[in-house]
Amino acid sequence: MAGDDVARTLAAMGPRLRIVRERRGVTLAEVSRATGISPSTLSRIETGRRKPTLEVVLQLAKEYGVALDELAGTAPTPAAEPRTTAPHGFGDDKAVLPLTRYVGGLHAHKHALPAVAEPPGRPRQVSHEGYEWLCVLYGRLWLALGDRDLVLTAGEVAEFDTRIPHGVANAGSAGPVEYLIMFGPQGERPRLRTPPAVGGRHSA
Repeated sequence: MAGDDVARTLAAMGPRLRIVRERRGVTLAEVSRATGISPSTLSRIETGRRKPTLEVVLQLAKEYGVALDELAGTAPTPAAEPRTTAPHGFGDDKAVLPLTRYVGGLHAHKHALPAVAEPPGRPRQVSHEGYEWLCVLYGRLWLALGDRDLVLTAGEVAEFDTRIPHGVANAGSAGPVEYLIMFGPQGERPRLRTPPAVGGRHSA
């Protein structure tokens, strides 16, 4: 593997580690207690500010129960089998459908929360490096952002620095909630290239 390929593989490994950790529904602090790797080191690796050593990669692969080639993005995909688009299940019954391959820059994924009989307790909050853009597609989403509580409905958007503690839950809409997320692990964010429309639709 050439030097450039190694650098690209290492750069892509951090975001993959973050996705695998979130898939397991564990925090940086919990992984730190299990592996002895400090939360700050884990955070820097996930955001690409630090290259993981082989020892660290082996520890995390064992902790997460994944193969090294999956973390490196080199797992073979049989030609006869299409690449799966099935959503990943999370410990809180959240399903996540990746929309990008997590090789750097903005990551996009679709989230779905199941219906609940009544609003849950305030969502558990996490914080980490990066910037997030969130758009609700269906239902009512409870966003706990720092000391603020927002209920977003279909078509509403929120964006925030993910160093602010944040968490989401179904706001008790008697139905599921679906939303899109674009996440920039190093602060990347969508860039507006056209001015907002004024006065509704423009005529052709």
